[in-house]
Amino acid sequence: MNPSHLSGPVLVLGSGLLGASIGLGLRARGIDVVLSDPSPSAQAVAVDIGAGRAFSTAEELHPELVVVAAPPDVTAQVVAAALLRYPSAVVVDIASVKGAILAELEAMDALPADSLERYVGTHPMAGRERSGPVAARGELFNSMPWVLCPSEASGAHALKVAHSLAIDLDAVVFRFTPDEHDGAVALVSHLPQVMASLMASRLAETPSASLSLAGNGLRDVTRIAASDPALWVQILGANAPKLLEIMQGVRTDLDRLINTLTAPTAPGARLDLAQLMTEGNEGQSRIPGKHGGPAQQYSWLTVLVDDKPGQIASLLTEIGEIGVNVEDLRLDHSAGLQVGMVELSVLPAKRVALVEDLMERGWKVIQ
Repeated sequence: MNPSHLSGPVLVLGSGLLGASIGLGLRARGIDVVLSDPSPSAQAVAVDIGAGRAFSTAEELHPELVVVAAPPDVTAQVVAAALLRYPSAVVVDIASVKGAILAELEAMDALPADSLERYVGTHPMAGRERSGPVAARGELFNSMPWVLCPSEASGAHALKVAHSLAIDLDAVVFRFTPDEHDGAVALVSHLPQVMASLMASRLAETPSASLSLAGNGLRDVTRIAASDPALWVQILGANAPKLLEIMQGVRTDLDRLINTLTAPTAPGARLDLAQLMTEGNEGQSRIPGKHGGPAQQYSWLTVLVDDKPGQIASLLTEIGEIGVNVEDLRLDHSAGLQVGMVELSVLPAKRVALVEDLMERGWKVIQ
């Protein structure tokens, strides 16, 4: 067991996916975790999976840290109550919007101004399409960004404890102001959710025959459209000003594309379409690559495998024997055949030799 930076106990208010995952991660380090949730069943499930012990009003608890894992629309109220109830504890929240919560806290007359010294807004950039404590994983935050967003009032001790929480969960710590954070997540998280949902909504009444032609491109674009609508109503509403700024730019680009496609053979139309796609290439290339380093262009190849147990494991074992590292992997299935398609990305310099070696070993590679 790795040594922990927190000493505990840690009180987690909210035992959904993130709250229960925090509990599991801290418990794995031997830290005493106490769970409290308005839903008795959610709290009971989180306790049953080992995320912590149940909160009891009979216990005089003195937590080192209180983690507020409540929905965004009630986060500020829960934070304020925790600051008042536990005057020696540091309080953090993990909501995905920071500016609106801080503004609500600062406007609370019943909250002493100096209590905000013990508060730090944070945001772990991790999650799953599934929700609730049954989906919790202690490793959910491993190597994922965890953003610390201290206010001007946040004290050094509170910031240190918030940092310790992220480190104990093996996250990668970043530090933003609340305003910087909200602008960043509007672009890299909230806009993708909106665009995925808009795209997926086009499929609601699409004939099944058309959807049978869908490949990984459509699945990749719409994957996050399966997210919880109730949660996203709160997130989008709380960060509407930042998101609107970006969506105005998207609307400008859409108007430009619509105008061009209205007359696709007009002089300059093909150049405009090419420029639009090139701008997309340039933006995509800026997304950090493997291990958070600079983006790198990999070469892709597709290998056909029989749709039966052990085929993918055998393929990866043989690639390992050949001595090539797989940088990324995606799976797809043929619409009409009992075969799977394993899409692999490798360093460009390794691709040709890998294809030749795999074909010599009997694998069917799509060039």
